[in-house]
Amino acid sequence: MLEVEMLEPEEVERAAKIFLRDGFVAVKNVLVGEQLRRTQEAANRVIGEIVDADPERIGNRGHHRYSFGNQMRHLEWCQLTDLPAVLPILSAIWGSEDYVCSGNGGDFSLPGAEIQPLHSDGNELGFIDPLGQTTTRDLPPALICVNFPMIDFTEENGAIRQVPCTHRSSAPIPTLEEEPPWMKKSIICAPAGTALFRDVRCWHGGTANRSDRARAMTNAHYYAPWFRGGLSPCVPRAHLEHMSPRARQLCRYIIEDN
Repeated sequence: MLEVEMLEPEEVERAAKIFLRDGFVAVKNVLVGEQLRRTQEAANRVIGEIVDADPERIGNRGHHRYSFGNQMRHLEWCQLTDLPAVLPILSAIWGSEDYVCSGNGGDFSLPGAEIQPLHSDGNELGFIDPLGQTTTRDLPPALICVNFPMIDFTEENGAIRQVPCTHRSSAPIPTLEEEPPWMKKSIICAPAGTALFRDVRCWHGGTANRSDRARAMTNAHYYAPWFRGGLSPCVPRAHLEHMSPRARQLCRYIIEDN
């Protein structure tokens, strides 16, 4: 298991510093109380819908493993956009408040899911250097994913693994056969409601779910102040009256037309 320090929500500058160094940081007690309960219920409801449509458990990320996809049609996912413990840390990371939400989703694995190969996301975000001298690895993070475990993550139920300090690495990502044991054990065990801020370029992967229940984590996605690629309308206008002014401002590029 990876030794990860769980920060308090008020440790904003420290969280930003660890994130920029390691490619991720964990902050406890972020999604709490009634909002956590509502989000857990919504996640379980959508898991039921997805699994009912896949009786053979083929999955869309490998057998028994699924991406939620964009779930902004559900108000519970829209309301993850402006959590008061999340936004100050994003502002500290980017040095600006002009980032935007690009849509919220997450993933889940069912009992029987096997370990997922390490991978890195967000490396082709519309950035091409015709001279081949610069890649997205040379830039600050264009996309930050903030994950929220819906249950306590353990080594048995398929918690995510993260390889520290790989977000700026240009080394080839090892296959499962090549991956050293210490990487396979770089598992983040965290209580439900923790916020795991991730630079999606950092090497990561799911682990085997050897428990008897689904392991789900929801997320909120944010684009850097200088990046606006691939934004599609997904927030129903009917949800706006139930969202804060700040959430509406963050979602301004993804609100559906009348």
